[in-house]
Amino acid sequence: MKKLAVIIILAAVFLPCTLTAKDKNFGLGIILGEPTGISLKKWFVGTTAIDCAVAWAFGRENSFHLHADYLIHKINLFNVESGTLPLYYGIGIRFKAEQKTRLGIRIPVGLCYIFEDAPIDIFLELGPILDIAPDMSFSFTGSIGARYYF
Repeated sequence: MKKLAVIIILAAVFLPCTLTAKDKNFGLGIILGEPTGISLKKWFVGTTAIDCAVAWAFGRENSFHLHADYLIHKINLFNVESGTLPLYYGIGIRFKAEQKTRLGIRIPVGLCYIFEDAPIDIFLELGPILDIAPDMSFSFTGSIGARYYF
């Protein structure tokens, strides 16, 4: 099951896609909170993206954490003076290697500020998780982060 989760996440990150109108649509940065690690984001045409994290979770048990989410952004929901502040939501998978390896479904919701004059975004996210293997359980992740786009 670990191999399947890794294959799914890698496929989501490296799937070929049509470029958006923006020149810079691949972001790499950090995610802080639960979990803490590296954040990746790949924008697709329009308002959709794939977001991934390779991280360490410091909850009850220290554990390795991977997730990949398909996100939809509501770009014009909030008016800001410069840049954009989309609300986003989506669905994805989470793999957590701890004493009992877990595989679950994530339903992330967050805000992402995209700077107007710099290839940077900052974000705040809550991620409800329904673990489906090895048994059913419900939990949350929460984090802040930033990414640089190239």
